[in-house]
Amino acid sequence: MNLPKADGRFQNQDSKEEELSSKKRFENLEVYQTACKFDNLLCSIFTYERSQKDPGLRAQVLNSSGSCQDNIAEGYERGGNAELMNFLRIAKGSIGESRSQVLRAKEREWISQDECDSLIPLAESISKQLGGYLSYLKKSGMKGERYLKEPGPRYGSDIDLLNLES
Repeated sequence: MNLPKADGRFQNQDSKEEELSSKKRFENLEVYQTACKFDNLLCSIFTYERSQKDPGLRAQVLNSSGSCQDNIAEGYERGGNAELMNFLRIAKGSIGESRSQVLRAKEREWISQDECDSLIPLAESISKQLGGYLSYLKKSGMKGERYLKEPGPRYGSDIDLLNLES
């Protein structure tokens, strides 16, 4: 599957529908993996011990980062593109919130410039990937995975109830 890269662009646009329909797990999405990497890095920097000056900011930055991951997952699991797009927009807002909180922590000198420099580009990459994914979904015309499934037989219409074998 070829979802948006860090710059928000796709490769092989023509095969997107086929690739999206064959993708079954949100864990395999590059944007989800990048969001996990960002969250893990945040957890290693915003340790409990280092965050005693403002435990509320620590909780807020970790919650918004987790929200980004969770919204990517929830939207993907819904199976419809309209819902997926809504959740991706929420995820994009959450990663923006995380970026703002990282900058606030840097301004207050609670994290180093190097730590900030490792987090901000990663957050920006996630935002670009989400933007690219949203752009693709808008243009694709696909309704989502749940609409690709063949409907099963309908009671009384697609099967002959009188000729069932006992």
